[in-house]
Amino acid sequence: MVIANSAATLTILENGDRLNRVEFERRYTASNIKKAELIEGLVYVASPLRFTPHAEPHDRIIGWLIAYQAMMTGLKVGIVPTVRLDADNEPQPDAVLFRLGGNAQVDEDGYITGSPELIVEIAASTVSYDLHAKKRSYERNGVKEYIVWRTLDQQIDWFILENCQYVELTPDAAGIMHSREFEGLRLNVTAILNGDMSAVLKILQ
Repeated sequence: MVIANSAATLTILENGDRLNRVEFERRYTASNIKKAELIEGLVYVASPLRFTPHAEPHDRIIGWLIAYQAMMTGLKVGIVPTVRLDADNEPQPDAVLFRLGGNAQVDEDGYITGSPELIVEIAASTVSYDLHAKKRSYERNGVKEYIVWRTLDQQIDWFILENCQYVELTPDAAGIMHSREFEGLRLNVTAILNGDMSAVLKILQ
């Protein structure tokens, strides 16, 4: 009689699992899942990503951040990196911008530990937790600025940390949002929503 190895079932990672970060990483490493996140102790397994509501806006945000990084020193931009925030939170944000020597660092095993100064999420089907559980996690862990691009609503929310709580930035009279954490990091909201990257990059210069 062959007895099935019950330990093998523990490598399955599914939506709704409640795990700590150590067990989440163990199961994630043993699985064939491309993207999963641990938010407030709850597992979220990503759905396939569509081009128009996710991939294309993601590309615009990355272009904006990399253009800014190219004009500065001591900054890192990351695309969908694993971020070890705390014992119950290990997200894979769509983009991060952080300072070398700042609150976040890259560990010897290549993962980010700590809180990047800026995190961006492209939210289509994920709005429900990007603006709730994930937002609370980033706020509590001291992520200084958090941008959510709600692609289906054609809206961009930019939150800044004040007295340990997020408050929402509003565009100036010209429709430009200005980072308070990174000098000169400005976003032409209408231009990026419309795909006018020339106008988006022009405002950075």
